[in-house]
Amino acid sequence: LRGGGGAGMAAAPGGGSARPKVAPSVDFDHSCSDSVEYLTLNFGPFETVHRWRRLPPCDEFVGARRSKHTVVAYKDAIYVFGGDNGKTMLNDLLRFDVKDCSWCRAFTTGTPPAPRYHHSAVVYGSSMFVFGGYTGDIYSNSNLKNKNDLFEYKFATGQWAEWKIEGRDKLWIFAGYDGNARLNDMWTVGLQDRELTCWEEIEQSGEIPPSCCNFPVAVCRDKMFVFSGQSGAKITNNLFQFEFRDKVWTRIPTEHLLRGSPPPPQRRYGHTMVAFDRHLYVFGGAADNTLPNELHCYDVDFQTWEVIQPSPDSEVTASYRPERLGASVHPARPPSTLLTLALSSPPVFQLPSGRLFHAAAVILDAMYIFGGTVDNNIRSGEMYRFQFSCYPKCTLHEDYGRLWESRQFSDVEFILGEKEERVRGHVAIVTARCKWLRKKIMQARERVRQVKEEGASRAWSLPGATGPPLPPSLLEVAIREAEAQPFEVLMQFLYTDKIKYPRKGHVHEVLLIMDVYKLALSFKLCRLEQLCLQYIEASVDLQNVLTVCENANKLQLDQLKEHCLNFVVKESHFNQVIMMKEFEHLSSSLIVEIVRRKQQPPIRTHSEQPVDIGTSLIQDMKACLEGAGTDFCDITLLLDGHPRPAHKAILAARSSYFEAMFRSFMPEDGQVNISIGEMVPSKQAFESMLRYIYYGEVNMPPEDSLYLFAAPYYYGFYNNRLQAYCRQNLEMNVTVENVLQILEAADKTQALDMKRHCLHIIVHQFTKVSKLPNLRALSQPLLVDIIESLATHISDKQCAELGSDI
Repeated sequence: LRGGGGAGMAAAPGGGSARPKVAPSVDFDHSCSDSVEYLTLNFGPFETVHRWRRLPPCDEFVGARRSKHTVVAYKDAIYVFGGDNGKTMLNDLLRFDVKDCSWCRAFTTGTPPAPRYHHSAVVYGSSMFVFGGYTGDIYSNSNLKNKNDLFEYKFATGQWAEWKIEGRDKLWIFAGYDGNARLNDMWTVGLQDRELTCWEEIEQSGEIPPSCCNFPVAVCRDKMFVFSGQSGAKITNNLFQFEFRDKVWTRIPTEHLLRGSPPPPQRRYGHTMVAFDRHLYVFGGAADNTLPNELHCYDVDFQTWEVIQPSPDSEVTASYRPERLGASVHPARPPSTLLTLALSSPPVFQLPSGRLFHAAAVILDAMYIFGGTVDNNIRSGEMYRFQFSCYPKCTLHEDYGRLWESRQFSDVEFILGEKEERVRGHVAIVTARCKWLRKKIMQARERVRQVKEEGASRAWSLPGATGPPLPPSLLEVAIREAEAQPFEVLMQFLYTDKIKYPRKGHVHEVLLIMDVYKLALSFKLCRLEQLCLQYIEASVDLQNVLTVCENANKLQLDQLKEHCLNFVVKESHFNQVIMMKEFEHLSSSLIVEIVRRKQQPPIRTHSEQPVDIGTSLIQDMKACLEGAGTDFCDITLLLDGHPRPAHKAILAARSSYFEAMFRSFMPEDGQVNISIGEMVPSKQAFESMLRYIYYGEVNMPPEDSLYLFAAPYYYGFYNNRLQAYCRQNLEMNVTVENVLQILEAADKTQALDMKRHCLHIIVHQFTKVSKLPNLRALSQPLLVDIIESLATHISDKQCAELGSDI
C-alpha cells in the first residue's frame, strides 16, 4: 500500500501512446498565393520554440482547482483525475481539448476510484490506469488510507472498471509511501491475461535509489528515469536510470562542470518530469523552501543539464491577448506583420509561476502543465503549454568520433612508449584540442622540413636527379612518456569530449583511467583531468580502494591518493579495509599514513579557487575555424573564385559529400569549388555553413537560411538539424530591416513563395523600406519586380498618399 503520487508508475516500452515525432524533412510549398500574409511551408502550423502560453483555465463549474492530481495525454486531449481542492479529495475526470482549448467533464460510466490524491496514472493502449494514492479526510491523518487498487478507464467508452486490464505489456510501480515509511521497492503487473494477472516484486540490482516519495518518473530511450524526491529528512538531486531488460539501476554522474553546462536542478520534491525525444524536462516542485519556475532539461545522450530560456514571445502586450479576444492566432506570422499592435501596454507574462504537486503530460511536441499548489497554499486551475524544440540533435561529437574510429584521412602517426606502438590521428583535430600535442606536431613538421631541404640539396647534386624526394604520407611524432592504451583513451576524448565510464569495481579499467589522468596532467588537458578525477572517485569502492591508493602513490597523483585515504579511514570502511589481504601487501609508508590519518584526521580546508574546466570540443573547433587552425589547413574551398583555407578531415567527418570526394575524386590542385546544386551561396551564408560544419553552430541571419535550406541534402549532413533551424528562422525573422537581403536570397535560390512574401512586406511597408540604403544596391530586375508589385497592389489613392509621404 502506498500513496501513488509518491510512487513512480510507468508503462514498459512498447505500450502507451506513440513516440513524439522529431522534425521531418521539409520543403517549400510553392503553391502559396499572392494574398497570403505569412510564409507557408508544408510543416503545417508553427509554434515558436521554447514558448510558454497560458491557456484558458478550468472554470469552477467544470471542475475545482486542485493539486496532487494526475494528468495524462491521449490523442488530442489532456485528462485530469482526482487530487484535492484544499478542502476535500476529488475523483472527477476532466478533459481539456488541446485543439479547441476547451474544458469539459469527461464522459464516464461504471464505478470510478474513490476520491484520492497522490496517486499515479499512466496511459497504455486506449486506456488510462490509476494506481494507489490516499483516500479519506485531508485534515485528519488518522483517517487517511493508503490504497493499492488499480483502476482502468477506457477512453473509447468512458467505462471505469477495477482491475480490468488488457494488453501485452507491463505496468511498473517504484517506491512511494505506505503510511509508515518511504519505500524503494519495485513491482510489476503483467497485462497478458487479465484472469491470471498478479503482482510480482522485481529483484533490483545496481545503484538503487534510496527510499523516496513525491518524485516523478519518465521513460526515455527504453529506460525509466527517477529524479530527486523526498527521502526521509534528506532530499537529493540525483538522477537514476533503470533498464527494464536487465532490471539494473545506475546513478548518472554529474559532469556539468566538465562540459560547461549548468548544474542539475536543486534538490526538490513535488515536481514534474516528462520525456520528449532524447530529453527529460523537469519543472517546479519545492526546492529548499522556494518554488522555482525554471524549466530544466536533461539530454539523455550527452548526459548534460541546461536551463531552458523561454522565448521572448512567452509574454504579450495587454492589447494583444488572442485567447481572451477569441482571435485566430497565426504563430508563423513574421514580426513585421505585427507592427500595428499597440506596444504601450505593459507585458502580460505567460510563464507559469512556481508550484508543486502539479501534473504534466506531452502531446505531440508540446508539454501541458495543469494545477498545483502555488504561493500561500492556494490551489491552481491554470493550464500552460510549452513548445519543445523539434531540432534533431547535434551530431558533432558522433561525427568526429566516427572519424576517430575509422582513422580515414589520418595524416599523423604517434610513436608511443618504449615499445614504439603506433596510433594514427588527424592533425586538424589534435592541434585544435591540445596545445602540448600541437607543439610536438610543429616540432615534427620542422624536422621533416629540414630533412626535406637537406635531401633536396643532396639529390640535386647527384647526376640524373629530377627533383626532391617525396615526403612520407604520415607525419611521425614520437611521444616516449605515453603508452598506447591510455593515449588512445586520451585521443578519443579529443574527438568526442567523452571517455568511457569505468565499470564499477573493475580494477583494471580504473587503473587505465588513472594512466589517462597522468597523461592529462602532463599534456595540460584540464577538462580531461577533471573528467578522469570524477570518474575515478566515483569508481572507488571497498574492493579496489587499496589498489587505487597504491597506484596513485606510485604515479604521484596526490589528489586521488587523498581521496582514497579519506575513503579508507571512514568509520564504516576502516575495519573492513584493514582486514583485507591486500592491506598486508601495502607499502609500509602507506600503512603508516593510513594509521596516522585514522588517529588524527587532517583539518579540511576549502579552496576558494575556481576549478579550471578547460575548453570544450565546440569551443576548440570554433577557435580553429576562426584562425587558430590556419597553420594546419590542407584544402582550399573556392567560393565564386575567392579562396577559403579549410581542413580535409573536418569536412569529411561532417559531410558525406566531402568524404566521398576526398576518398575518390581528390582534386590534384587541392581546390574545391563550392556551390549548393547550381546555386553559389553568398559569402556570409558560406561562413554560416562552415560554422555549422566545424562546431555545430546554427544561429545565422534569416537570409543565410534561404541559401542553406538545401545544404543538408547536397552536402550529406547526417541529419536535417540545419534545415529545421533554417525553416524556423525564415518563418519567424523576416522583418522590414532585413527584407531586402532575404528578397535577394529568395531570387537567387528560386524560392518563389518567399520572394512573393518579401514583395508583399515591401509593398505594405514601402514608406519604411524606401529609406533603407540597401534598396539602391538591388539589381535592376529586382527593382522592376518591386515596381510591378507596387503597381499591382496599391490603389491610385494609396499611391498619391505614398508619394506625399516620400
